[in-house]
Amino acid sequence: MAPAADRDGYWGPTTSTLDWCEENYSVTWYIAEFLVGMGSWCFHMTLKYEMQLLDELPMIYSCCIFVYCMFECFKIKNSVNYHLLFTLVLFSLIVTTVYLKVKEPIFHQVMYGMLVFTLVLRSIYIVTWVYPWLRGLGYTSLGIFLLGFLFWNIDNIFCDSLRNFRKKVPPIIGITTQFHAWWHILTGLGSYLHILFSLYTRTLYLRYRPKVKFLFGIWPVILFEPLRKH
Repeated sequence: MAPAADRDGYWGPTTSTLDWCEENYSVTWYIAEFLVGMGSWCFHMTLKYEMQLLDELPMIYSCCIFVYCMFECFKIKNSVNYHLLFTLVLFSLIVTTVYLKVKEPIFHQVMYGMLVFTLVLRSIYIVTWVYPWLRGLGYTSLGIFLLGFLFWNIDNIFCDSLRNFRKKVPPIIGITTQFHAWWHILTGLGSYLHILFSLYTRTLYLRYRPKVKFLFGIWPVILFEPLRKH
């Protein structure tokens, strides 16, 4: 994680509890960290604490949805697991309440890590014991996500060295060393592939005969064949 903000921009002093390794306001006076998609746009643009919550808390909520989907993928149609639903909602409320109180990023990261670890274990179970032919998709999504996690830690640990390196090389090369940006890109792609994995698992169980196709030869999507009769 980077030291204090390089300088204030349009949004004034930084109030977030996190400030990553990107040089703040280096591209424009209006955006603190110019490198992420819409999901974290408000936080990285302003580095305000309120916007940080808008970025981080939905990570918990969306991951809880993933957990519910993965654990309910082998159930009949129109059934609701109220016990699991209540547990995940309660977990989200507790994490939100505690995080608003303690304002400790490590707490958020640990809670998010627990959810991701739960998804990993469930996915490994599915590709090992239920649908082993989905190993390619499952392990690819996991591998891409972990690669993003690796880049994120490199960015945190070697922040000063990376900043000094960027000053010595052409901007086009320096951009490629913005590993926090790579974290967003790779985890976004890994999450997308995990959603495909979840959809494939569920629809396969419902006998929809899903198939992974590649748009323009590069972008994976799921197509469904006619419902298989019982």
